[in-house]
Amino acid sequence: MNDSRSFWITGAGNGLGLALVERLLENGHRVAASGKECDALDALGMRHGSQLLRLPWQLHEEGQASRATEQICHAWCSLDVLIINAGTSDYLAAGVPDDQVLETIVNDNLLATEHCLNSALPLLKQGYQPQVMVVFNRYSALQLYSPTQVTSGWNSAVQWSREQRANLKSQGIDLTVVAPQSLKTPVTPVKAAPSEWTPQSAADELLNRLPLREPELVLEVMDISSLWPLSR
Repeated sequence: MNDSRSFWITGAGNGLGLALVERLLENGHRVAASGKECDALDALGMRHGSQLLRLPWQLHEEGQASRATEQICHAWCSLDVLIINAGTSDYLAAGVPDDQVLETIVNDNLLATEHCLNSALPLLKQGYQPQVMVVFNRYSALQLYSPTQVTSGWNSAVQWSREQRANLKSQGIDLTVVAPQSLKTPVTPVKAAPSEWTPQSAADELLNRLPLREPELVLEVMDISSLWPLSR
């Protein structure tokens, strides 16, 4: 990844998303970051100037995702890589009852994933060797409503993402889904043991694997809150 590319990272205000932004900027890439206001992103903006593009972060709202891609189009005219950090609690509104937190995280991340990919598609088609990586954690990978129902795009953000692969591939865009191992439909013959990933080590591993353009990666995290802090 020595050649400069353009990236859009969502969930970029903390944890894994912020670590991805930091690493990419250090490596000389142009980065568009959708994340809540935070001192760390402000500091990166001061250090890297126009190399960092700050974007709307409430991407579960379709209009916000559209505005984000409009800003990318105005700045760069195209996009090489979209990394959707599904698992963020950025979209969790204040006052959500405790017994609805998980369902809200799953639903909002499903909406954000759909809106981001759909909005970014025209820009990716103009990008250089374009690709998409969607990263899930144990919460955002949950199936909405009854887990006994057949897994499909309407009740699972992971499945919805996989269902986009054929259409993306036909347009020259590769898709990598990064998720915990599913006991119902495992993607590897060997179970992955949870590891003590840090935001930095996970970011490094994902970026190192990005050029391989693998369709599926398994990421089992010992401490979810270290990569996706719960902010309410």
